[in-house]
Amino acid sequence: MPFRPVSPEKLSSAVVRQVEELILRGILQPGKRLPSERELAERLGVSRPSLRDAIAQLQDAGLLTAKPGAGVFVADVLGSAFSPALAALFSRHDEAAMDYLAFRRDMEGLAAERAARLGSDTDLAVVTAIFRKMETAHDTRSAEDEAALDAQFHMSIIEASHNVVMLHMMRSMYELLRSGVFYNRQIMFKQQTKRAVLLDQHRAIHDALIDRDAAGARHAVEAHLTYVERALLDQQRAARHEDVARQRLDQELDG
Repeated sequence: MPFRPVSPEKLSSAVVRQVEELILRGILQPGKRLPSERELAERLGVSRPSLRDAIAQLQDAGLLTAKPGAGVFVADVLGSAFSPALAALFSRHDEAAMDYLAFRRDMEGLAAERAARLGSDTDLAVVTAIFRKMETAHDTRSAEDEAALDAQFHMSIIEASHNVVMLHMMRSMYELLRSGVFYNRQIMFKQQTKRAVLLDQHRAIHDALIDRDAAGARHAVEAHLTYVERALLDQQRAARHEDVARQRLDQELDG
């Protein structure tokens, strides 16, 4: 017979499973410090020895890391997504940025469609809260804040799509974007006309999501990233033209 005795689950195993699920769902993010041992044991309703056993298992699995005198942190599990050599290679070739944007257009269009259909009201409330912050940053003309909130806005849509594979894959992609591997996001927000257009595009994405318009949300994301692609190509072309113009000027001054 295919039946086996049922044994009660160890408390430490239940703790391990809960922490794993929080990391998998992107709720506990890399670098996040866990509460103190006493506080965490109270929150989980387990003894401190059981908690220590669970943390040891999670450390052995590479999901948590202890820093002497600082506490226990979620490990940087995203760091292995792209090797430093590959990231450096991306940064040296313009076509990598175009491929990156094409990849984002496909993935985020799908994520927006899923978020409109599957996201909870709370998921969409998070999207709205971030968009309201984007409006405030636009009014205060803070390019740095707008760039940071832009990334948060797009990640909130991916989180609302409830696909954990896409979540972790895109989070690793955004880490490269934040570090300037593909392009400097702040440049996109420096010109007043582009800032207004970008805000309107994010508003269109937001409104389609709130209306639960899956096709509209996908189209709005794709239109936004197509615009970003064209703007980036224009910046690259302008930089090349400026370089040629400076060479001509140097020639005239030398002559």
